[in-house]
Amino acid sequence: MKTLYFDCSSGISGNMTLGALLEIVGDEKYLLEELKKLNVDGYEIEISKKVKNGITGTYVDVILEHEHHHHDHEHDHHHEHEHHEHEHHHHHEHRNLNDVNTIIDNSALEDNTKDLAKRIFLRVAKAESKVHNKPLDEVHFHEVGAIDSIVDIVGTAILINKINPDRIISSIVNDGYGFIECAHGTMAVPVPATSEIFANSDVKFRQIDIDTELVTPTGAAIIAELAEDFITLPAMVTEKIGWGTGSKDLKIPNVLKVYYGEMKEQNQNFVVMETNIDDCSGEILGYTSEKLFANGALDVFYTPIFMKKNRPAYRLSVACRKEDMFKLQNIIFRETTTIGIRYRFESRTELGREFVEIDTKYGKIKAKKVTNDGETYVYPEYESMKKIAEENNIPLKELYKLEELK
Repeated sequence: MKTLYFDCSSGISGNMTLGALLEIVGDEKYLLEELKKLNVDGYEIEISKKVKNGITGTYVDVILEHEHHHHDHEHDHHHEHEHHEHEHHHHHEHRNLNDVNTIIDNSALEDNTKDLAKRIFLRVAKAESKVHNKPLDEVHFHEVGAIDSIVDIVGTAILINKINPDRIISSIVNDGYGFIECAHGTMAVPVPATSEIFANSDVKFRQIDIDTELVTPTGAAIIAELAEDFITLPAMVTEKIGWGTGSKDLKIPNVLKVYYGEMKEQNQNFVVMETNIDDCSGEILGYTSEKLFANGALDVFYTPIFMKKNRPAYRLSVACRKEDMFKLQNIIFRETTTIGIRYRFESRTELGREFVEIDTKYGKIKAKKVTNDGETYVYPEYESMKKIAEENNIPLKELYKLEELK
């Protein structure tokens, strides 16, 4: 499984993400060409190498055109905290979520990229709407509207879509402590929008002993949307590491490290579910079994058992794939009288199989051809054998002795 692992031990921001993913993709032109499809102007992207505490990484700076006359390369480009008062409220500061979604929808980007970018923006907008107590469509804030947020979020979606990993995992996300200056005055870290994004997601985060903000709202929304788990680096073979640098000089390196590599597939996607039923008729149990098979169960069977007060009863056992488990549980709860289902994950060994047709003097017989350890076994399908036995008036057991089936 192609896996991306985000090491957010020094936090995460939009441009750090872009820098790290750019190193993995290794193609700056691709990103810039794709971003043109947004049809948004008024900015330039500067991509450079920066050294943080001895570590070299890629720094992506989104420079707004009207900033040029006072542009300072070291400035922090997280504009959510630097409402430049002298910007005279340029139009781009007043976009709301709908405006941003419209820009994305009208672009020539791939659908997956559009969907991912819109989901990340929605997380930011929901958090801002909660913090400022305004409905979603009224959140006119420079964070979502600002061009650099659009570039950071859409750029991230473009690169993730290009890498197309099977899994994205993250470390626990570290933020700092203390206070920072932003458009609304002095804020405690994690800033309110970041805190709300964390609260609305499964992100595991903590504060560490660094007196500043390490996670921007954009960074929080990106990792909340992308990562499916927050754990230490699992066993994987790393093929590449991307280093994205932030704009701060801290006692720890202000870098985001992203691993790209191959992770062995966990063979724990095989589920066995069981439930004991003593108050359901045979018709209902038979019907349930048919429904379970029709909805992807790999195996369904009943075992006669005795339950409390010596009631004769049945244990229903269902084997299925992890992704079908909830659908099948739903069928069991709907169709039977059970009120609880046990389940466990198990490994299973499967033999390679193919479906074949075997020519016999009585006609074609369908069979499964199975390979194990260099040996091949052929197992004829019952329905096919039954049909031929009936048509030719031969006992079924004689048919199984046919030379061709050996």
